[in-house]
This record gives sequence, structure tokens and C-alpha cells, in this order.
Amino acid sequence: MNIAAQKMGRPEEDPGRLPAHELIYRQLRALVLFGDLAPGQAVTIQGLTDRMGAGMTPVREAIRRLIAEGALEFQGNRRVSVPQLTADHVSELIVARQWLDPYLTKCATERATGEDLARLTELDAELDRAIETGDLRIYLERNYSFHKAIYDLANQPILANLADGLWLRFGPSLRVVCGRMGTQNLPDKHKEVLDAMRAGDGERAAKAICDDVVQGMEQVRLSFGKPGPAT
Repeated sequence: MNIAAQKMGRPEEDPGRLPAHELIYRQLRALVLFGDLAPGQAVTIQGLTDRMGAGMTPVREAIRRLIAEGALEFQGNRRVSVPQLTADHVSELIVARQWLDPYLTKCATERATGEDLARLTELDAELDRAIETGDLRIYLERNYSFHKAIYDLANQPILANLADGLWLRFGPSLRVVCGRMGTQNLPDKHKEVLDAMRAGDGERAAKAICDDVVQGMEQVRLSFGKPGPAT
């Protein structure tokens, strides 16, 4: 799939053609993914309905889907919350991402066209501008978009869905960690990834994305006061 028409890591679609429940699901998913709902913060279903300007039925359906994906948990009394991560959870996520992201990046490198690489470069430039201006929300969105675009380009839909779903587990905590650190202290390895992809070197691109993933996830783990295993 060509990614030149993508925005936020997803193909462009006419919102008017999407059913209401899908639109609400995507809106609520973004609230979780980018940390607008903080880990452990309980919110009422009615509060979400009011916040999103939506009907109760599509909001309930979106909540049901996100609970099934592990992104929300039911608290009782018509309340839901974003699960709180532990250091052990982050360790599991690192193990999963250390395999998934490099493999998908290697596959993407084999398929990338000049147009695809131009779009990835554009996303990385937007991320850099967000770092310079201190725009945390745009930083989080573009960082996700960069990885999601690679997942889509890999043409491995089952594995891509698994990798994408993991972001719902650590995205809210990433927002908290990045908020504490400030954008100026958030380096990435995207340029190394892009250099390798332009050269058609899938192994080097995979290594660079692995370094990028571990660097970011270790920042989340360290926020719990527990370092990673010695190497």
C-alpha cells in the first residue's frame, strides 16, 4: 500500500462514509493513544458522551471495543479508566516490540518507493518541528504516525495489527513520561532508519528501529524506577 496519501499512519478516508460508531471509536482511541485520558483516570460513560458530542450507543460500542483491546477497563458504576502500566508490563512490551518493529521495518524497506520515503521523511520533519516548538501532542502524533506508516507499508496485516495494538498499552504512559522530560530531551533514531531504507538496507533499518524502540520504552520503564536487565 502506498503511504503517500496517509495521515496519522492511516489511509485517508472520507469521514462522511464511515459509520458513526467507527468515527467515535477512532476519536476515543486517539484520546487513549495520545494520553488525553491519563492512566488510572476514571471517567464516566456519560462524561465521554458529553465530551465527544456523541450518542450513548456509539460511545458504548467504542468502549466495548477498546476494553477488548486492553486499552480501557471497566470500573463499575458506569465508569471506565485507562489501565496503569507496571515495570513488568513494560518489559513484556519491549520483548514484543523488539521483534515486531524490526521485522516490519525490514519488510517495509523491501517495498518502499521514493514516494513512500518522501512521506516518511515529511513525518519525521514534522516531528522535529514539534520537538523544537515544544508541542508534545504533535510530537506524540507524528511519532506514532511514523511507526504506523512503516507497519502499513510492510504489507503484513496480522503482525501490523499486533504492533499497532501495543501502542494502546503504552501510549498513555508515554504521554506522562514525555510531559515530564520535555520535548527537547526526546531523541529518536528515525533518521538512521530513513538512511537505511533509502539505501535498501533492511537489516540496518531493522537495527535502527530496534534501537529507537528500546530507547523510548526504557524511558517509560525508568519512570517506574526499575532499570532494564543488565547486558
